[in-house]
Amino acid sequence: MNNMSMVTEFILMGFAIPWKLQILQAGIFLVIYLAALMGNGLIITITSLDPGLHTPMYFFIRNLSLFDICLISAVVPKTIVNALTHSNYISFLGCVTQVFLVAFSAATELFLLTMMSIDRYVAICHPLHYEVIMNRGTYVQMIFFSCLSGGLLSTSHTALTFTLSYCDLIEIQQFFCDISQLLAISCSEHITAEIVLILINAVLDFCCFICIIISYTYIFSTVRKIPSTEGQSKAYSTCIPHLSVVVLFLSTALAAYLKPILASASFTDLILSAFYIMLPPSLNPIIYGLRNKAMKLGLEKLTKNLLSK
Repeated sequence: MNNMSMVTEFILMGFAIPWKLQILQAGIFLVIYLAALMGNGLIITITSLDPGLHTPMYFFIRNLSLFDICLISAVVPKTIVNALTHSNYISFLGCVTQVFLVAFSAATELFLLTMMSIDRYVAICHPLHYEVIMNRGTYVQMIFFSCLSGGLLSTSHTALTFTLSYCDLIEIQQFFCDISQLLAISCSEHITAEIVLILINAVLDFCCFICIIISYTYIFSTVRKIPSTEGQSKAYSTCIPHLSVVVLFLSTALAAYLKPILASASFTDLILSAFYIMLPPSLNPIIYGLRNKAMKLGLEKLTKNLLSK
């Protein structure tokens, strides 16, 4: 049994498709990646430069866009390069980086989405106390807690995963370094700690999901009591985009990872993992940008300022 220090690289098996289809795959991935970068970059720029968008909700959206960029950038560029160069290798350090960044981005995004549901709950159910409760100190602490929790979880996952032994089995049945697939190829007998951590992570994810459900139960109950249709529409317009992002993120995550931990990845699993990595970062800007009047106005201001200069 070789020690982990002896392993210098892994092989990402990815999509077992002909060369021409790999080029097509790289092209599709590149288009989606550039769209995600441009969309999230615009949201970050608009919410940073427009003083009217310096509110807790847009502060959360800006940070969500940052982690969307981090999530998709951790995986897609390497996948594109491998497809174009017809090489499936990834270095040991590159694999460690991917595991950490994917776990960090995904965990932090879920915590952020939970905090955003709490923000919407306070805004709609306790509007008179909103500015007192959701002051700058509060939402900065909520962001810090989300990042700290995501960082601790990802560091623990990464550390436990790469203290395992891998012997001669370095072929990962994925297009990126996925923790479940790394566990599947490990020849170490001591993987219990990592599996326990995964289960703890699943419990935390479930708690976040329950918190979001409870928040929106109160939100929709309050909205139904609003007498005017215009007031109801305004309340829904601030909640539906966030709820759509939650459903998109959780559905792709569950589809990708709701399977036995040590199971080998099928072609369907690869497609679902691709959806999980790329769909939320590329669609979130559309959900928050094209459906949000304040974001549209911010984009118009930014465009006019750039043209005037």
